[in-house]
Amino acid sequence: MTVEVNRAALLDGIPHGFLGRRGGVSTGLVAGLNVGTGSGDDPAAIARNVALASEAVLSGAALARVYQIHSATAVIAEPWPMDARPQADALVTDRPGLLLGIVTADCAPVLLADREAGVIGAAHAGWRGAIDGVTDAAIAAMEGLGARREYIVAAVGPCIAEASYEVDEGFQARFFAADPANDRFFADGPRGRPHFDLEAYVVARLAAAGLARVEALGLDTYADPDRFFSFRRATHRGEADYGRQFSLIGLPT
Repeated sequence: MTVEVNRAALLDGIPHGFLGRRGGVSTGLVAGLNVGTGSGDDPAAIARNVALASEAVLSGAALARVYQIHSATAVIAEPWPMDARPQADALVTDRPGLLLGIVTADCAPVLLADREAGVIGAAHAGWRGAIDGVTDAAIAAMEGLGARREYIVAAVGPCIAEASYEVDEGFQARFFAADPANDRFFADGPRGRPHFDLEAYVVARLAAAGLARVEALGLDTYADPDRFFSFRRATHRGEADYGRQFSLIGLPT
């Protein structure tokens, strides 16, 4: 099966892609394009999937990844060996021929670009990183390389949607304490518990940071098992393992 690459109109012309599970070589519970080294998948299959994903977005490019920890830390990317990745959740570059990769399994992947400056970024925005400002850190790091936020465009890729994201009152209270206006990102669920709109929250954070153009792909990882991996879906099903998907952006040489 061909690798499925979901692209954003705002990033047209910039090599990028939000990938799912279609097109990989893994089997079993993580069947498809699993790139999660934290899964129990065969390392050879993961390596092959990483190569297939990279080739589908920017052929021949070096790849930069970070050790994701749900933080608000952003770093300038280097093609680090896997065992030397820094702990961070966003990375930026102005180097042609370098792909930035973010791994997710319900969290929101965010890809950013300033075409004028030739600066790109990628961020992993789970709820912790999102509320702590990982997208703000990514934008600031891009500015450090010469980007201007009024020229930065961003796209938010496949993540768990509000309809699938039931949370508890303590979770909701944390967002209300940060900003009472965050109540607009919560809705009452069918079981009487709140549901959180992660995608809308991340889009709002990007807009509040001064980005005039932000695109949300509106793809729900939980509700589409044929296309995407989902940690929460695997948990609800009682499955022993789950895959992770890749989001990639690079500058051509």
